[in-house]
Amino acid sequence: MKTIQVQAPGLFTTVQDLGREGFGALGVSASGAADPISLRLGNRLVGNPENAAGLEMTLLGGAFLFPEDAVLALSGSDFGATLDQIPIKPWMSFETRPGQTLRLGPTRSGARSYLCVQGGIIVKPFLGSASTHTLSGQGGVEGRPLRKGDVLNIRDASQPYRKRTVATHILSRLSPRKILRCTPGPQSEWFPESSQHLFYSSTYRVAEESNRMGLRLEGPSIPVFSGGHMITEGVSLGAIQIPGGAPIILFVEQQTTGGYPKIANVISADLHCVGQLRPRDEIRFERVTFEVARALLREQEGLLASPELIQE
Repeated sequence: MKTIQVQAPGLFTTVQDLGREGFGALGVSASGAADPISLRLGNRLVGNPENAAGLEMTLLGGAFLFPEDAVLALSGSDFGATLDQIPIKPWMSFETRPGQTLRLGPTRSGARSYLCVQGGIIVKPFLGSASTHTLSGQGGVEGRPLRKGDVLNIRDASQPYRKRTVATHILSRLSPRKILRCTPGPQSEWFPESSQHLFYSSTYRVAEESNRMGLRLEGPSIPVFSGGHMITEGVSLGAIQIPGGAPIILFVEQQTTGGYPKIANVISADLHCVGQLRPRDEIRFERVTFEVARALLREQEGLLASPELIQE
């Protein structure tokens, strides 16, 4: 069985697939890749199913030794990767010879880079998923970020190496954006029109305290109607809570219930954009209808299903 030896883990590197849906009622959020579009594309570049487990690196990449040959792809943000000091670009497949080391540095663009390897990474599944859920300490490698000295097993793959790239004209249409489109939240009517205007017209900065559980935003506080108290209820991925101040975007390891009013929800087609936001990035929100949100998701999935997407 082939392996990956972790020589340096980077800042926060975890094993992720597309998450574990359907366990919110048990208090377990889906987790999974913060930028699922990048993981899906990276897996397709190496001939894997889109849900195969890969490595998600955050802000600073690691160093990984490959004792045997392997077929790899990097997707998402550009972390300035090199293979034995030879620069490697993202969004293309490449192969390693036995004993070569892949090194990644600090991000040059967004927040996260994904390393996909042909065959996928093997870990013990938790509730049917390989994804690391750090808050509960489950999934991935002992439910934690990688450490120096970890050894990861790679599933056997018999496909020959084929150089693949992502079509530039389609990739540009899938690129992360800083204006996040939103549908009204379940408590949007709790906010007077002046509060909603302030929310949608303001620029917010991603706070340093942000993580996979949620992104805290710095900017104008959003007033809510006084005198009302809500019962704790289930919350969805991408919900934007107003806890008596600036907004918080609930993300892939979010709590599954909450008692703060939610003014809006990031649409499904823009959730991958949230995964590429760095501390101090500035963002804005744009209100769209539910019909537009569904149309944008259909358009995105159409691009991902395009026969022109992966070029050989």
